[in-house]
Amino acid sequence: MGRKARFRGHSRLQVSGFTLIELMVVVVIVAILLAIGYPTYLDQVRKARRSDATAGLMETAQRLERCFTDSNSFNATGCPSGTIASPEGYYNIAIVATATTYTLTATPASGTTQAGDSKCAKFTLDQTGTRGAQDAGGTDTTGTCWNN
Repeated sequence: MGRKARFRGHSRLQVSGFTLIELMVVVVIVAILLAIGYPTYLDQVRKARRSDATAGLMETAQRLERCFTDSNSFNATGCPSGTIASPEGYYNIAIVATATTYTLTATPASGTTQAGDSKCAKFTLDQTGTRGAQDAGGTDTTGTCWNN
Protein backbone atom coordinates (compact mmCIF):
# COMPACT_ATOMS: atom_id res chain seq x y z
CA MET A 1 0.00 0.00 0.00
CA GLY A 2 2.29 2.65 -1.21
CA ARG A 3 1.58 6.02 -2.59
CA LYS A 4 -1.10 4.92 -5.02
CA ALA A 5 -3.37 3.64 -2.27
CA ARG A 6 -3.51 7.01 -0.50
CA PHE A 7 -4.58 8.91 -3.61
CA ARG A 8 -6.98 6.31 -4.99
CA GLY A 9 -9.95 8.11 -6.48
CA HIS A 10 -8.42 11.59 -6.10
CA SER A 11 -6.17 13.47 -8.41
CA ARG A 12 -3.32 15.53 -7.03
CA LEU A 13 -5.10 18.72 -8.16
CA GLN A 14 -7.99 18.08 -5.79
CA VAL A 15 -5.72 17.41 -2.82
CA SER A 16 -3.55 20.55 -2.98
CA GLY A 17 -4.56 24.23 -2.54
CA PHE A 18 -7.18 26.14 -0.56
CA THR A 19 -10.91 25.94 -0.92
CA LEU A 20 -12.99 29.04 -1.42
CA ILE A 21 -14.49 28.59 2.05
CA GLU A 22 -11.03 28.54 3.66
CA LEU A 23 -10.05 31.66 1.78
CA MET A 24 -13.24 33.47 2.80
CA VAL A 25 -12.67 32.54 6.46
CA VAL A 26 -9.20 34.13 6.27
CA VAL A 27 -10.63 37.27 4.64
CA VAL A 28 -13.27 37.57 7.39
CA ILE A 29 -10.64 37.18 10.12
CA VAL A 30 -8.42 39.83 8.52
CA ALA A 31 -11.41 42.18 8.20
CA ILE A 32 -12.27 41.75 11.89
CA LEU A 33 -8.67 42.43 12.91
CA LEU A 34 -8.61 45.58 10.76
CA ALA A 35 -11.93 46.77 12.17
CA ILE A 36 -10.49 46.54 15.67
CA GLY A 37 -6.89 47.50 14.94
CA TYR A 38 -7.23 50.53 12.65
CA PRO A 39 -9.18 52.75 15.09
CA THR A 40 -6.73 51.79 17.83
CA TYR A 41 -3.84 52.70 15.53
CA LEU A 42 -5.39 56.10 14.73
CA ASP A 43 -5.93 56.75 18.43
CA GLN A 44 -2.26 56.05 19.14
CA VAL A 45 -1.19 58.32 16.27
CA ARG A 46 -3.34 61.15 17.65
CA LYS A 47 -1.96 60.58 21.12
CA ALA A 48 1.62 60.74 19.83
CA ARG A 49 0.94 63.91 17.83
CA ARG A 50 -0.43 65.74 20.87
CA SER A 51 3.18 66.40 21.77
CA ASP A 52 3.24 68.73 18.76
CA ALA A 53 0.65 70.91 20.50
CA THR A 54 2.48 71.00 23.82
CA ALA A 55 5.86 71.60 22.18
CA GLY A 56 4.38 74.39 20.04
CA LEU A 57 2.79 76.06 23.05
CA MET A 58 6.02 75.88 25.07
CA GLU A 59 8.10 77.20 22.17
CA THR A 60 5.70 80.10 21.57
CA ALA A 61 5.66 80.90 25.29
CA GLN A 62 9.46 81.03 25.29
CA ARG A 63 9.43 83.41 22.32
CA LEU A 64 6.93 85.64 24.11
CA GLU A 65 9.02 85.59 27.30
CA ARG A 66 12.13 86.61 25.34
CA CYS A 67 10.11 89.40 23.75
CA PHE A 68 8.96 90.55 27.19
CA THR A 69 12.57 90.54 28.40
CA ASP A 70 13.63 92.73 25.45
CA SER A 71 10.70 95.17 25.34
CA ASN A 72 8.87 94.76 28.68
CA SER A 73 5.69 93.82 26.80
CA PHE A 74 4.19 90.63 25.36
CA ASN A 75 2.54 92.50 22.48
CA ALA A 76 5.37 94.75 21.33
CA THR A 77 6.40 95.02 17.70
CA GLY A 78 8.27 91.89 16.68
CA CYS A 79 6.55 89.66 19.21
CA PRO A 80 4.63 86.63 17.93
CA SER A 81 0.96 87.42 17.37
CA GLY A 82 -2.13 86.12 15.61
CA THR A 83 -2.21 82.45 14.70
CA ILE A 84 0.84 80.34 13.96
CA ALA A 85 1.34 76.68 13.10
CA SER A 86 2.83 74.22 15.57
CA PRO A 87 6.29 72.83 14.72
CA GLU A 88 4.92 69.82 12.83
CA GLY A 89 1.79 71.59 11.58
CA TYR A 90 -0.81 69.41 13.29
CA TYR A 91 -2.09 72.31 15.42
CA ASN A 92 -2.84 76.01 15.02
CA ILE A 93 -1.72 78.16 17.93
CA ALA A 94 -3.74 81.31 18.59
CA ILE A 95 -1.91 84.04 20.51
CA VAL A 96 -3.88 86.58 22.56
CA ALA A 97 -1.44 88.98 24.21
CA THR A 98 -1.60 92.24 26.13
CA ALA A 99 1.35 94.16 27.53
CA THR A 100 1.45 91.98 30.66
CA THR A 101 -0.47 88.79 29.88
CA TYR A 102 -0.87 86.19 27.17
CA THR A 103 -2.97 83.14 26.51
CA LEU A 104 -2.00 80.55 23.93
CA THR A 105 -4.57 78.13 22.55
CA ALA A 106 -3.69 75.15 20.35
CA THR A 107 -6.46 73.56 18.30
CA PRO A 108 -6.09 70.75 15.75
CA ALA A 109 -5.44 71.94 12.22
CA SER A 110 -8.15 70.99 9.74
CA GLY A 111 -7.22 68.35 7.21
CA THR A 112 -5.00 66.43 9.65
CA THR A 113 -5.71 63.29 11.66
CA GLN A 114 -5.67 65.51 14.74
CA ALA A 115 -8.90 67.15 13.59
CA GLY A 116 -10.68 64.01 14.82
CA ASP A 117 -9.07 64.13 18.28
CA SER A 118 -12.12 64.63 20.48
CA LYS A 119 -10.31 63.68 23.72
CA CYS A 120 -7.88 66.62 23.57
CA ALA A 121 -9.55 69.15 21.30
CA LYS A 122 -7.93 72.25 22.81
CA PHE A 123 -4.73 72.97 24.74
CA THR A 124 -4.05 76.27 26.56
CA LEU A 125 -1.07 77.90 28.25
CA ASP A 126 -0.82 81.34 29.85
CA GLN A 127 1.93 83.64 31.15
CA THR A 128 1.81 82.08 34.64
CA GLY A 129 2.52 78.63 33.19
CA THR A 130 -0.99 77.38 33.85
CA ARG A 131 -1.75 74.52 31.48
CA GLY A 132 -5.21 73.55 30.36
CA ALA A 133 -6.90 71.12 28.00
CA GLN A 134 -10.47 70.35 27.04
CA ASP A 135 -12.21 67.62 25.12
CA ALA A 136 -14.68 68.34 22.32
CA GLY A 137 -17.50 68.75 24.87
CA GLY A 138 -15.60 71.31 26.94
CA THR A 139 -14.75 68.97 29.83
CA ASP A 140 -11.39 69.57 31.50
CA THR A 141 -8.87 66.92 30.40
CA THR A 142 -5.67 68.69 31.46
CA GLY A 143 -4.14 65.78 33.37
CA THR A 144 -4.73 63.32 30.57
CA CYS A 145 -3.72 65.49 27.64
CA TRP A 146 -0.61 67.22 29.00
CA ASN A 147 0.80 64.06 30.60
CA ASN A 148 0.92 61.85 27.51
